[in-house]
Amino acid sequence: MAFLQLQKDLDKLTGSKKLSDAVEDVDKIIELLTAARERVAAANDPHTTSLTLTKLQNPIKEELDGLNSNLKHVYKAQNEFNKSLKTAFSKAEGSLPTEHDPMQSHSPLINRAIAMHLLREGQFGVASTFINEAQPRPDATHPDLHSTASPLHSTTSPRHYEPADTPITDADIPIDLTAFQSQELKSSFAEMYDILSALKDRNLLPAIYWARVNNEELEARGSNLEFELCKLQFIWLFKGPAVNGLPDTSDNGVEGALKYAKENFNRFQQRHLREIQQLSAAIAYQRNLADSPYGPIFDISAAFEEVAASFTREFCSLLGLSAESPLYVAATAGTLALPQLCKYTSIMKAKGTEWTTTNELAFETPLPRSMMYHSIFVCPVSKEQTTESNPPVILPCGHVLARESLQRLAKGSRYKCPYCPSEGIVKDAKEIIL
Repeated sequence: MAFLQLQKDLDKLTGSKKLSDAVEDVDKIIELLTAARERVAAANDPHTTSLTLTKLQNPIKEELDGLNSNLKHVYKAQNEFNKSLKTAFSKAEGSLPTEHDPMQSHSPLINRAIAMHLLREGQFGVASTFINEAQPRPDATHPDLHSTASPLHSTTSPRHYEPADTPITDADIPIDLTAFQSQELKSSFAEMYDILSALKDRNLLPAIYWARVNNEELEARGSNLEFELCKLQFIWLFKGPAVNGLPDTSDNGVEGALKYAKENFNRFQQRHLREIQQLSAAIAYQRNLADSPYGPIFDISAAFEEVAASFTREFCSLLGLSAESPLYVAATAGTLALPQLCKYTSIMKAKGTEWTTTNELAFETPLPRSMMYHSIFVCPVSKEQTTESNPPVILPCGHVLARESLQRLAKGSRYKCPYCPSEGIVKDAKEIIL
């Protein structure tokens, strides 16, 4: 119930035009003041100055009254949403220490993550403003410092970006935020954003065209994106104008779907023949499709959302980027871990002990499977998790254990596998990367 109210208050907050109205009021006030200043400067006359200021009072007062009225509605909506947040989410017990900020020295990386997130979301204007304002301002009182390179301003030339179809790996993404204003980088994300916007409007054609242009790369990755898009387009046409809202012509409905299949499905027969046969056989049940054996195939209630997620994943993969925004993933994972971290900190504080580990948490954080990116290996002999200094190694017999465990088991240069009768030489064990 609390979450339903939270959703209602969120819709109310995001749907309100009062904040944009308040911004317009501020813009009008700035315009009035700027125009008045220009008239006073041009006239250079005390009488004109007095007259201009007198005429300015009423318009400014009206705009300020409107601004205050709009802001009251904004504050009210924010307060209601804040109350809903407190009701929906129980307050975490305890608090985290604030005397040390572990991210203080990583401001350039944080700024980079924010800039990348804004670009991925298609907020190019906001991203440009953020990049400009996030750049450190040179100190005019210390001109000798201008020649010194800083983390964000290097004396070398900005990184050159290849055309948009060249993979942009995470290592290629510069810390210098000015390079984010590269037209090639913006155009890549602009293309993705435009295609996703079209998918939200149930227009599959831009995505199909992109998949067809990048067919070779997608095929090399074993991706079925192009076929899934064409399959959904067939179903969308099959539904007819009553559902898809497209013109009632020969290119729509069952006739249009068959025409589309003849033009596009031939190239997919080798890999997807069975699925194509199912789509074709469903025509016999068009009057009672929901109760037919092919009903689930034609249920597309979540199909557009799923294909949009697949498109985003493939698009970002071809650019050498993760499908999800790293900023979003980090913020979400941190939110999930925060209650347990606060609780653990409170317990340690009550016991008078401190958590001294710097590179890992003292407990396991329950994250969803979608956020588990790095596999871990626990040595079956020592029961300890492997690390970079103690990596897992595979024996010729196929069993895996930690390197330190193998060294403890070895007698000289030879060892006996703890799980089978096999024996071997330590140097034959190969390090594996999970």
